[in-house]
Amino acid sequence: MLQLQNLINGQLVPPVAGHYLPLLEPATGQPFGQVPDSDAADVDAAVRAAEAALPAWRAAPAEERGRKLVRLAELIEQHLESLARAESQDNGKPLSLARSLDIPRAASNFAFFGTAAGHFATEAHVQEGVAVNYTVRHPLGVVACISPWNLPLYLFTWKIAPALAVGCCVVAKPSEVTPYTAFLLSELAQQAGLPPGVLNIVHGTGPGVGQALVEHPGIRAISFTGGTKTGEQIARSAAPRFKKLSLELGGKNPNLIFADCDLATAVQTSLRSSFANQGQICLCGSRILVERRIYEQFKTAFLAQVRALTVGDPLDETTRQGALVSEVHLQKVLSYIELAHQEGGRLLTGGHRVLLPGRCAGGYFLEPTVFENLGPACRVNQEEIFGPVVTLMPFDTEEEAVRWANGTEYGLSATLWTRDVTRAHRVAQQLHAGVVWVNTWLHRDLRTPFGGMKNSGVGREGGLEALRFFTEAQNVCIKL
Repeated sequence: MLQLQNLINGQLVPPVAGHYLPLLEPATGQPFGQVPDSDAADVDAAVRAAEAALPAWRAAPAEERGRKLVRLAELIEQHLESLARAESQDNGKPLSLARSLDIPRAASNFAFFGTAAGHFATEAHVQEGVAVNYTVRHPLGVVACISPWNLPLYLFTWKIAPALAVGCCVVAKPSEVTPYTAFLLSELAQQAGLPPGVLNIVHGTGPGVGQALVEHPGIRAISFTGGTKTGEQIARSAAPRFKKLSLELGGKNPNLIFADCDLATAVQTSLRSSFANQGQICLCGSRILVERRIYEQFKTAFLAQVRALTVGDPLDETTRQGALVSEVHLQKVLSYIELAHQEGGRLLTGGHRVLLPGRCAGGYFLEPTVFENLGPACRVNQEEIFGPVVTLMPFDTEEEAVRWANGTEYGLSATLWTRDVTRAHRVAQQLHAGVVWVNTWLHRDLRTPFGGMKNSGVGREGGLEALRFFTEAQNVCIKL
């Protein structure tokens, strides 16, 4: 059976206490390995290794650091198929999705930030005849990167890459639910020639490893992606210690569809934005608001495509919907389906666990599910379900659509469908969302900032914002 190890000071090592957790394959419900159940002792060893490696790494030219990150990107591309299969086995997502989205974007993260660090400019201000002020940005030091289970390697690398690029050393914690690709990244980091201690990966639970990272005095900053409740706990623990925080948290994202949209494209993309990765993406549009005069037309076309989605073994090339990540999460999603019935929702399709034959007989599969007749204030339209459950709601006016879209505690992303350019700008600027996509979804440009409003988090990732987060600014004033 596969036994994962921690990466500490350039070596793959077992947890200090020798404890492990079972690693389950969501498609089968069966264990296929063990993951370290590390604790504060492992975290301390990783932080000490990072502190020892920091002086040389931060002093290295940006071009030299960048070359190692680009080399790591190349290794990810070379091992794309094995990484995709590992992520599918680990996470339950269709192999085709891991192959086409998650792993290529992980490689892009290292390639982008590896080259971006060499072009990272800072500001200068001239006070004519008096003085010159210029800003120097120094790496913070040792930082913690904590990533979620839904996009394991993609989001893991999105945090690690900018931190390494600017000269920080990293102690990273992947989700204990989906750690396999992070372990494989440990091996690739060694091959890429990252100096020992520059990148350390410690596996374990939130209470065992995550909290120890947050509390460790050697950690200068924490970049976290995950649930809002966990983000609150991190903020409470980190604030008295004056640690820098970036928290990308939950979402309950609206998808606004106006009557003048390209209907076929809106339906097709809404299908993807509703059910990609079994709805287990924080950016999924789980509330679909449709202008009333095209509501029935949209609903008919959308339901036809939902019912055509193939639920099956993630390793099957024809599968469009894989397994949810765990039995616990499956039961949570099923409880929201029951709640939707209690709140008066009309089930349009799906709503049931899927039992597959053969090797996947014990897997955590669920039909893509669509409800209507649920008001904007009901719990199903207010709380993050994080599964393949969406609601359809007709609206009459633009003002009503915007009010409903903004009517939750979340503000991560929104999607807007219209051919009217003026409306697109007007509505986008009224939406309380950190990311607004117009006539597209999940389109990524690594140069742009990413993050949420309201309870969807604080701070921004991506582009210069990510590089700045892992640095501290120093002003130098020279008197003329």
